[in-house]
Amino acid sequence: MTPVELSRTVLHAVRRAVDEGELSVTVPERAVVTPPGPGGCGDYATNIALQLAGAAGQPPRRVAEILRARLAGEAFIGEVVVTGPGFLNFSLEGNASALLVEEVLRRGRRYGHAEEFSGTVVRLRCPAEVRAVVVTDALARLLRSQGDLVRVECEGRPAPEWETVLGVDSSHSSSHTASHTASHSGSHPQTRPSGPDPLPDLDVTVHPVPVPAPADPLPLGRDAARWALLYPAAHDRPRIPGDHLAQRETNPLFRVRYAHARTRALLRNAADLGFHPEPGPVSDAEALLAALGDHSRILTATATHRSPDRLARHLVAVADATLPLLPAVLPLGEEKPSAAHRARLALAEAAGTVLAGGLSLLGIDAPDHL
Repeated sequence: MTPVELSRTVLHAVRRAVDEGELSVTVPERAVVTPPGPGGCGDYATNIALQLAGAAGQPPRRVAEILRARLAGEAFIGEVVVTGPGFLNFSLEGNASALLVEEVLRRGRRYGHAEEFSGTVVRLRCPAEVRAVVVTDALARLLRSQGDLVRVECEGRPAPEWETVLGVDSSHSSSHTASHTASHSGSHPQTRPSGPDPLPDLDVTVHPVPVPAPADPLPLGRDAARWALLYPAAHDRPRIPGDHLAQRETNPLFRVRYAHARTRALLRNAADLGFHPEPGPVSDAEALLAALGDHSRILTATATHRSPDRLARHLVAVADATLPLLPAVLPLGEEKPSAAHRARLALAEAAGTVLAGGLSLLGIDAPDHL
């Protein structure tokens, strides 16, 4: 069960409680499901009871207990515990992790993307300043991944090097205002409205934030330059040149790309040994499974809040949770590959897939070899 599926299950429980007269509330459009916070337990948690308590006219813990009774018997949910003022905490059954890995591998780099047009048209505007242009380019990719139709307008002509070196699409630029709706590979929904582009539902100006780049990022090359401009929060000053080219653990970009490359190497090595990934239960991988399960929510939040740095930080968290798993993926010495090895290999492949997909949305390459 993925967080998205768990969110739907929680909303179904709310709807049943309303239909049966135990709650008198409007069923919300979504229930936020995240890894448990301090004092929580299990695999995931939601604050839906606190969210509904006011409208229901009941204490949050009472609302939580009403929902807990309906959620405890759901498929793939092993235990539901109420903690704190009314948080619902879920422990999933053992095969839930395998289902999550299967979902990631099935969707590939599009895991967490919308599968159809959202109905929202967004116009992004930005000044012809290198960080603003790169941030806008990344936002366009992210919004398209969530099914939005995006039109980008740049107030001025971007420098040609921003396209050739940084990978920004400026093919429609002019000296005044330019717009385009071109899709980027892997980030567009599968269906789009036909005919002329409709008027935008949202008009977003990427200005006066982000803070302008303090120096020319072009000498860093495409990947490091884009990371340098996208990893800091919009109100923070980018570090240029920084250590973005350094191949050491203190460089977050290196850790993300290194973790991805290691997962690809393990797949090659496993194939040489004659075994392949097969999703199954994996012990001592709770942090990684939680990070992978949270990927869809992160993409949605990143697009909603127009903050590519959220995705960049999430990829670092995925990489940091992936690396400790990798030494136990392959059998050692004369050991024969077991179901546990195949399950860990599948989890490693899923982690690499999420890392590659996330980097592509930032416009950054995920090489198989470093």
